[in-house]
Amino acid sequence: MPVDALFRDDFYLNTLKATVTAVHDDGSIEFDRTCFYATSGGQPGDTGYLERADGSRIRLGQTRNGGSKDIILHMPLDGEPRPSVGETLRLQIDWERRHRLMRMHTACHLLSVVCTYPITGAAVGEDESRVDFDMSDTIDKDDVTTRLMELIKADHPVYVQWITDDELAANPGIVKSKNVRPPMGLGRVSLVCIGDNTSVDSQPCGGTHVRRTSEIGAIHIAKIEKKGKENKRFRIRFGEAPSDA
Repeated sequence: MPVDALFRDDFYLNTLKATVTAVHDDGSIEFDRTCFYATSGGQPGDTGYLERADGSRIRLGQTRNGGSKDIILHMPLDGEPRPSVGETLRLQIDWERRHRLMRMHTACHLLSVVCTYPITGAAVGEDESRVDFDMSDTIDKDDVTTRLMELIKADHPVYVQWITDDELAANPGIVKSKNVRPPMGLGRVSLVCIGDNTSVDSQPCGGTHVRRTSEIGAIHIAKIEKKGKENKRFRIRFGEAPSDA
């Protein structure tokens, strides 16, 4: 049975009780429902732990998908015990880590607003993220940082709207990435929208994001690297830019 992936509708849900539906030979665990995000689209999967009825815990590494987006595998760390099919456990995300990833992922969306070039790759990290653009223009990293912080301080709302797979196929221009296709096949696609009435941005994305841009906090462009004739990599980090940068 497809898992009820509650993170798709509530990015802030970080704990719940769920029932084990499968335990695989590699130790990976499936549940009837989950709040754990599985690695996808450049965002790492959630980590955390499972709490059993007796209070003992099963520590988890990064969550990943199985053969489809409807299969979400919770991966115990080496040496951790395995639950039984039918057992009910409490799932607890490492919320501090997830929230940092949510802030970073939202910042990457804002970068695509400031730099309006096709995206050729991206990776979201807890302390540093990267976004690659198909561009040959020269651009000043401090200017990009200033424009990003203006969007962050403006405290724009961030929210999700849903469209069908067919609606996305009929409007391919809303996809900014050249190489990574939006999550399709579930019958609906999430659009991450920024600003009232999508005034700042709207793009398909299955990741997790904060509710308002101000929640991102201080960030800066640490480096812009040339990766090929017409490809540049932007590295985003938390905090103010170093004074000697």
